Amino acid sequence: MNKKDVISILKNLRISPKKHLGQNFLINELTTSKIIEFSNISEDDIILEVGSGLGALTEKLSGVAQNVYAYEIDANLYRYLSDKFAKRPNVQIIHQDILKAELPPHNKIVSNIPYSITGPLLEKVFFKSSPPNGNLVIEKSISDRIFYKKEYHNFSRITVSVNSFMNPIKRVQISKNSFYPRPKIDLSLIKLKPKKELPPFLEEESTRDFFLKFIAGIMPYKNKNLSNAIGLFLKRFRYSDSDKNQIKRILKEIQLKDGKTFQLELDKFPELAQKIYHLTELGEINH
Repeated sequence: MNKKDVISILKNLRISPKKHLGQNFLINELTTSKIIEFSNISEDDIILEVGSGLGALTEKLSGVAQNVYAYEIDANLYRYLSDKFAKRPNVQIIHQDILKAELPPHNKIVSNIPYSITGPLLEKVFFKSSPPNGNLVIEKSISDRIFYKKEYHNFSRITVSVNSFMNPIKRVQISKNSFYPRPKIDLSLIKLKPKKELPPFLEEESTRDFFLKFIAGIMPYKNKNLSNAIGLFLKRFRYSDSDKNQIKRILKEIQLKDGKTFQLELDKFPELAQKIYHLTELGEINH
């Protein structure tokens, strides 16, 4: 579908693109094919697609994958897609909020995801045991954080969390002109692969939940020394500044310098979080 086709279909459906749903429709056949090629899809792959829109990517996916589970939250687009793919037995169109859905089994996600839910979607799909492979069109600024090159301004919560569960493999630039309406943000197509092995601390739901809250809790203090950032996080527990020696002892135990938080190697965060978890003796954050 080109821009003219997309505008015509939207007009017939009486749909105006909704910014709050991140509706930016693919209008470039070459870009659609590029996403498919980039994703290395085989006939055995079971694909999760989020935000199917008018089905430009869905159609390509259905021609190469075993099954496609395509989520679309917009009721009008869901009806359109259901009719469009009614004769494609390997495509299931699902009218549900992806963030609230119980996801079907799948081994790969291929999507131009709604940019407004990038963070929560990454957490739902990837931050768990045995996550799928990921091939996603996302904001370039978020891609810069995921493909972290030790620049202070790009170090963030998403840097640590994504890299704790996934290996960023490859990224390429995607033109904003490939979409209607044209996004104001720059875009990247990224490839993520699951880590071959996760620390046991990230395998269990309760400790994984603590890890994600720990990362969220210290990231606002990324320019502070680790002991200070951890101390500020622990203030929500029963710990006070007088317990700083315990924190420093933990850092020494796992051979970590008390340097700036953003300078810590990414693979050290799970071990550090595990030590802090045991220090709290609570296992969960009290709000």
